[in-house]
Amino acid sequence: MSHTDLDALKNLVADLLSEARSQGASEAEAAVSMGDGLNVSVRMGATDIIEHNRDKGLGVTVYFGKRKGSASTTDFGATAIKETVAAACSIAKYTTEDPCSGLADAELMARDVPDLDLFHPWDISAEKAIEIAKEAEDAARSFDARITNSEGASISSQTGARVYANSHGFVGAYPTTYHSASVCVIGEHGDSMQRDYWYSSARDSADLESARSIGERAARRTVRRLDGRRISTRRVPVVFEAEIASGLFGSYLSAVRGSAQYRKSTFLLGAQGETVFPTWLSLREEPHIRKGIASAPFDSEGVATRASDLVHEGVVARYVLDSYGARKLGLATTGNAGGTHNVIATHGNNNLEGLLKKMGTGLLVTELLGHGINITNGDYSRGASGFWVENGEIQYPVEEVTIASNLREMFKSIAEIGNDVDLRRNIRTGSILIEQMTVAGQ
Repeated sequence: MSHTDLDALKNLVADLLSEARSQGASEAEAAVSMGDGLNVSVRMGATDIIEHNRDKGLGVTVYFGKRKGSASTTDFGATAIKETVAAACSIAKYTTEDPCSGLADAELMARDVPDLDLFHPWDISAEKAIEIAKEAEDAARSFDARITNSEGASISSQTGARVYANSHGFVGAYPTTYHSASVCVIGEHGDSMQRDYWYSSARDSADLESARSIGERAARRTVRRLDGRRISTRRVPVVFEAEIASGLFGSYLSAVRGSAQYRKSTFLLGAQGETVFPTWLSLREEPHIRKGIASAPFDSEGVATRASDLVHEGVVARYVLDSYGARKLGLATTGNAGGTHNVIATHGNNNLEGLLKKMGTGLLVTELLGHGINITNGDYSRGASGFWVENGEIQYPVEEVTIASNLREMFKSIAEIGNDVDLRRNIRTGSILIEQMTVAGQ
């Protein structure tokens, strides 16, 4: 993505805003995105998919006082721009006035946009990507005789840019890259058959794990699940492995999102200032981590992002707000239009093995199934598989169980978070030890 490309996108949003003004809008905002990439996959040593993608789109939102209309298109031509703005204006003229609608406040715009080092193009051909994918799959298939089949290995390299502008005079743009490599294989032993996977992702391809490492890890995760057993129903401590642990904090963020608060559809209604987690635990948003998967200099409304605590020493420090949700609640936007950016959980000094020793006897959960989370009342019930642990040591794989509790209880009973932090996601956390949950089995 060259400077010329970014300049062209900036000119495009300027045209959108100019057209909105000419059609009578009192305020307007526009966003344009463009991206291209390469995706390849192999299966059982043979090339399966080679795909070159090129995507683009633009959207415009107009305001006539407190009436709002939005429209979008993938056509960047002058006629399409005029028609798209006209469609948005037409919608706005027929909508009901909403006193909370409108642009984010002008003084909150990101006037100084930092370079977060998010753009690292990978000059890789389809042939080379296939070679790497085959190396990863070969490493998995040759790792253990119990690996009998493969769902394939994939390499993806994406380059993109997004430009946002509004009638406050704000124009923000930055290019990004995202690269990933993954392997998924199937193992068999007797009547037992299991699948598992591993992947690596990064802004810079130089930061990806090696193909061999990814393949071997996928195979190791697969064979360890073979010959799983069911266990009887009981209440025991539970460890969520780091790869799935971020989902717990994802549920928390959903519960403190502005829309859940003003709709009164959350078990943490009005929880700002309330102690929800143990006092040693904090959640901090760090939007400006260099090369961060979720780093961003401004949110989708142009509001400058900044580091701040979401949870401070167990206490809800703030909600997750865009400008609309903030106005509905009589608060200020937190720069989270479009979501959060690099949420980091406090962790201790123990790795996963140390957490298991601390747990003693209980269940290590490595996979969750279904969507049994009720944000309205906090009830939590999901299918799970993993490993039974005794005296801090894994004894055997466990399958076909359900783990259940309530999120309030789960948050309060987090005993420790491991230092095995997963950096591949927006929420950065290690494995999580919860003091007690119901495990429903036979």
